[in-house]
Formats: sequence, structure tokens, C-alpha cells
Amino acid sequence: MALLTKAVKGTQDLLPDVTGRQRYLENTLFEIAETFGFKEIRTPVFEHTELFQRGVGETTDVVQKEMYTFDDKGGRSVTLRPEGTAGAVRAFLEHGLFNETLPQKLCYLLNCYRYEKPQAGRWREFQQFGVEMLGSAEPSADAEVISLANEIFEFLGIEGLELRLNSIGCPECRKKYHAALKEYFEGFRDRLCGTCLERLDKNPMRILDCKSPVCKEICAGAPVILDYLCDECREHFESVKKYLDGMGIAYTVDPGIVRGLDYYTRTVFEFVSTAIGAQGTVCGGGRYDGLVAELGGPQTPALGFGMGTGRLKMVMENSGINLPGDNVCDIYLAPMGKEESFRAMQIAADLRSAGVHTQTDVSGRSLKAQMKYADKIGAKYTAVIGSDELAAGVLKVKNMADGSTCEIEIDGFEDGFMRLMLDNVTSDLSSALEGIDLPGGKAE
Repeated sequence: MALLTKAVKGTQDLLPDVTGRQRYLENTLFEIAETFGFKEIRTPVFEHTELFQRGVGETTDVVQKEMYTFDDKGGRSVTLRPEGTAGAVRAFLEHGLFNETLPQKLCYLLNCYRYEKPQAGRWREFQQFGVEMLGSAEPSADAEVISLANEIFEFLGIEGLELRLNSIGCPECRKKYHAALKEYFEGFRDRLCGTCLERLDKNPMRILDCKSPVCKEICAGAPVILDYLCDECREHFESVKKYLDGMGIAYTVDPGIVRGLDYYTRTVFEFVSTAIGAQGTVCGGGRYDGLVAELGGPQTPALGFGMGTGRLKMVMENSGINLPGDNVCDIYLAPMGKEESFRAMQIAADLRSAGVHTQTDVSGRSLKAQMKYADKIGAKYTAVIGSDELAAGVLKVKNMADGSTCEIEIDGFEDGFMRLMLDNVTSDLSSALEGIDLPGGKAE
């Protein structure tokens, strides 16, 4: 067979054998965020290009090298979103959420797009879970956002992650720091890569984020931002650390973290894993107190993080953590003829309305083939529907795990089957509790 075409490089298909686990992960992320008061927001997959040029920063790799940008039929430049924050802030402003009760706590799950070399844990189309808190300048807000990410990792059972923390100060701090960096890097002008030479004049702090081995070696001796923090920024950073200490969240102060987007101020952080090799950042974020004003809104402090679900799943797989998959088939109804098939479809409809995962034959298989199919899909119970069963008004239901059977009347079958499942759950729970010491004595 010759395929007409394949998936575009850097994209991937999620097939039915993994989408159940993917959906469980997505639901878990939203459920944990909701316990912190975050509510979902959904934004368009493309925006006007200037939103990302102004918001993300024209000197960043994302804007200079990685965006999918094109002119629409009206001649307007639009860009597939490379990240979630800029769009969320645009929606915050456009719909006047700054007039609502602050802080506004938003969360989202988005497909994002960056043109970069595909590699382990990095795709050109990728899914990002993110949260944004707009309207609080307090260090407690920084600690809460970090603790939300930490709670996700703990709930999922992910170990071996390191929280790396830094402060890159406010614009006033960075004026002095930029001057110190420029003076330092000028001494290495002949060794810097072409991109960093451009950054030297526009935004020397971006050089610290370069992946070139030569530039990374040069950066090792560069001035440290923490030495240039003003009193207010230093106090803010110390308070963030105090909150994290109080919550028992371990961290390492890493002055090398600057994050790859220009909108960050003060607190920046990353959760890093060694389980996926060089691309070890599983979650990154920080404070962006100037972004709302930069995009035309009132001065509004804000912060958030982004978490790639692809990398998150890689860390879990490499750590041997398995997510629950799809709900398996509760019962398979096996009709033996056309009339029996009509009745099977009626019973299946009633079962599904009651929330029971039900399958029946829609391929005209023989009874033997149907039983093989039921076993393959992991059906918990099966029931054969033949002329004798219809005449008697009773179906014999087989437990596929232990081979036991019981009879349930066809009229009101869904009620009888629901009672059967409930009885089995109760029985399994009693067995699990047997011998366990409970308050007031052992379980009987």
C-alpha cells in the first residue's frame, strides 16, 4: 500500500490505545487547578502576529526563528500560537476581566506550534497546559503558582524533579544588569555566535539562554543577576523562598535561569528532570508584571507557568508510572441472529443510558468470533442472546474473570445488571478490607 502522504514532520497522531490515558491526564490537570481556584479559558489557535512580537519579545528565539507566521486572504499577518500566555492576556484585556474581582485565575490546555528541530520531548505541534494569575503582586501568589505545579507532580507520583528558582528583577534592576552583561560580553565578541552578537546590542540577557556550547562556556563567567537586585526585588525573592520553605517545597536557587521569553520579571522558575535527557525542563514559568501594560492594558501584576504534556508523559513513562486508560467494556451482548440483534441493540441502548459501557455485534460475526472479540476488548461480562433466551425472557450473564454465571430477566435488564455490578464491587471492597485494622477494631 502506498500512502498519499504522511503526518507533517514534528507532529504526531494519538491513537485510541493512548488517548484514554491522555484524557485522564488532562482531566487531572484541570481538577487540581480547580482546587486552587483556577478556571478554564479557551483562546483561538491563531492571533495577530504583533501580539507575539510585542508580548513574547522580538529578540527571543520563538519570535525570530520558530513562529508559524503567514498572511491571510485579507493580507493580515497572523501566527499560530507558540505559547499560551500572550493569548490569555489579550483575552483578559479584550473582555475587560481586569474590571472583575482580582486576581483572575485562568488555566488552559492548548495546542501550540513552533518551528524547531523535532527531538525527544519536543514537537512542532505540542500540547501545553498553563495557568495565569492576573492581579496580584504579592510573593504569596508566586508561591501558590509554584505549589500548584508541585501538587500536580506529587499527585501523579513523579519523583526526581528539581525546582530551580531565580529572580531576574524589575526593569530598573535589569538596566544596571544589562550594562554589566554588555561590558562582560564585549570581551568575547569574536567568539559569540551570530545570534548572540545581535542580542548583545538589543538584549544581552538573552545570551544567557543560548544553547551554543561556546556561548554557554562564556556565560559561565558572566555577572549574576542576583547581585544587581534592588531592595524591593530582593525582599520579594526572599519572601517567595520563605513561603516555599514553609510549605516544605524544596528548591535550588539557580542564577542561570532567565527563561526564553522577554515578558518575565522577578521570579522565574523551572521544574527539571534528568529522566528525559538534555530536554529536561518539564514546567517553566514566572512573573510578568509588565506584560498587561505592554499589550495596552492597565498596569497589572501577573504570573503563571506552562507545562508540556508530551514531556510530562515522557518523564512518567521513563519513571515507570502508568496512567489509567479508557474504561473497558462492562458487558458484551452476543446476538445469534437478525431478530436477536434487534433485541440486543434495544438492551444496549438501555444499558448505555444507565451509564454502562456496552458493546454488541455490528459486523455480522459468528458467535465464536464474537466471543473472541469480547475477550480481546476486555469485556467484564458477556451475555449470549439466542432464540431460546428470548423465548424464556432471561439472559445468562457470564463473569469473564472467574467464569461464574447468573440469570437476569430481559425486561428491566439494565436494573438487574447494575445490581450485579454493585454486588461485585461491594464484594471486592469487603475482601480488600478483610483483616485491615480500622478505628474501633478489625473489619469483619
